[in-house]
Formats: sequence, structure tokens, C-alpha cells
Amino acid sequence: MAEPKRATESKKGKFFWTTLITNTAYLSGLLTLDYSLKKHNSAYPLVALYTDAFPASGHAVLDARRIPKQHVPYLLPSAGKDYSADPRFYDCWSKLTPFSLVEYERVVQLDSDMLLLRNMDELMELELDAPALAGRGKRVFAAGHACVCNPLKKEHYPADWIPANCAFTSQHSTPEVAQTTGPDPAVGPLGFMNGGLQVVNPSQEVYDLIVGHMNSGAAIDMDFADQSLLSDLFKGCWVPLPYIYNALKTLRWETVHSEIWRDESVKNVHYILAPKPWDEMDTEGKFIGSDPTHAWWVEANQERLVLEKEKGVEVDGF
Repeated sequence: MAEPKRATESKKGKFFWTTLITNTAYLSGLLTLDYSLKKHNSAYPLVALYTDAFPASGHAVLDARRIPKQHVPYLLPSAGKDYSADPRFYDCWSKLTPFSLVEYERVVQLDSDMLLLRNMDELMELELDAPALAGRGKRVFAAGHACVCNPLKKEHYPADWIPANCAFTSQHSTPEVAQTTGPDPAVGPLGFMNGGLQVVNPSQEVYDLIVGHMNSGAAIDMDFADQSLLSDLFKGCWVPLPYIYNALKTLRWETVHSEIWRDESVKNVHYILAPKPWDEMDTEGKFIGSDPTHAWWVEANQERLVLEKEKGVEVDGF
């Protein structure tokens, strides 16, 4: 983002990255995400938001690395959609909890299957609505767009998730603009955000709106849990970020949005869908897959393990 609007004041003591962890399946992702933030000299710590289901073995791993953590409730709507075709979406409701963390001034929520390639601390100073606006402004939160191309042709995805309706498609003819400017949600009929990265000024009033909408009965029709809710509740009232901050790995594919992808511009890769990079390593931790972006994660993970060994941190298998 070339010239982001800045908040009037930056107070590092109350600005945090957060990531949700409910089990150990994503723990290696969290550890490597934390490593990548530190590698690229972020001035802000990552806090692991854990739910009751997170096991003692996972806590020991975080404690050994002195990664701060904070308990959050496990959120589910009173009447929700059946996600048996994509069970990961049951956990996704809890990614809405950063809106409730009013002890912080700014939270940037990251998915644990992300990897920083460059510093992006400027997101901590992006101008958003003050909590006092209680969700009535036009800059309630910031996020990247979802890609609605459905490149894997998943049958349970909505029928209108096609390239013609994707906001990223609108930038194919202006790839340089795409490096610094997010598409206006109005350019695509869906105006849909991706929940992997959310820039939030926590607000109890906004959180109450979110929970109220979640429990209103509307959730029964929400195909993508948290991101469906936020896209619906705050339609036209969120700040679209350029893809570089939440660079969905599929965007790089030749048949998706390779027209806008620039390796040298991407700040944060998001490893959506299966397989994850940690699924494509042999017993020695070497990369055995074919996606170059997965190789980037494996390399960073290996760097993390070497550094931890030097510090005397016990190898834990994650």
C-alpha cells in the first residue's frame, strides 16, 4: 500500500498481531508465522488466541518459545449451517473474537497458515473508524478480498463463485495498481472479504453487533462462517486491502490471477486449502511438493528449527 491513511497515534504497547489456535494441526504454522514476523523485524508481538480445546502439549510448545497467549471463547451460532463438507469452518467463528479485545487499541488477526515475506507493520497505523462509531462508519475494519473463482471446482461452493464475479479479475488489466490498491468491493457483485487477515479496532459495540447477527438465524445460510457474516453485516463499510497483505496462494496459479501476482511485492502468503506446506515434507523436513510458495514456507520452517536448536529449544515434532 503506497500511502495508507494513518491513525493519529501509534501506541505499540496496545497494538498486537493475533492468531487463533484450537488444536495442534496448525501449530507448526503458528510457530513459523511467529518466526517470520520476528525475522522481518515487526515491532509488535504475536498473541496466540487459544480455546478450551487447545491441549496441554500445545501450551508447552508455546511456553517454550515464549509466545504470548490469551484464552478466548469458542464461538458458534445458535443455529448454524452444516459444514460437514468443510469442517474447518466450525472453528472459523472464533476468528471474530478480536473485535471483543477492547484492552487493545489495534489487533491484526492472522491465520496460522500464513507466512510473512516482508514487514507489514504499516497495517498497525491504517486509519479505521474509532470504536465510538460503534460500527456505523465506513471503515469498520480492513481486509483483503476473497477469491471467488473456485479454482478447485468444489461442488459445495456457491454457483456464483466464478471468475467473472471475482474482484481480483477486475485488476487483470492494471497489475501495477493491484500491488498498492485493493479492488473496490463494488466492482464485483459479491463484495466478499477473506477472513484470513483482519485489521480491527476492537469495540464492544461492534462485537455485540457481530454476535447478535450470528445468533439471529442468518448464520444458517452463511457458506463461509465468519467471512460471510462480516461481508454481509458490514457490506460497503470495510476497507479493501491490496492482495499483497493476504496473498492467497491460489492467486499465483496461471489459471487464476497470475496476471496480478508479483513475487517481489507480496508481503504475506496465505496457504488456503489443502494441502498445507507442512503436509509436503519428508521425514527429514525437506520439501517434496511442487508449489513454489510451499517451498518458501518449508525453507522458513527449517530456519526456525535451526534457530530454536541454537537456543536450546527442544524439538517437539511440530
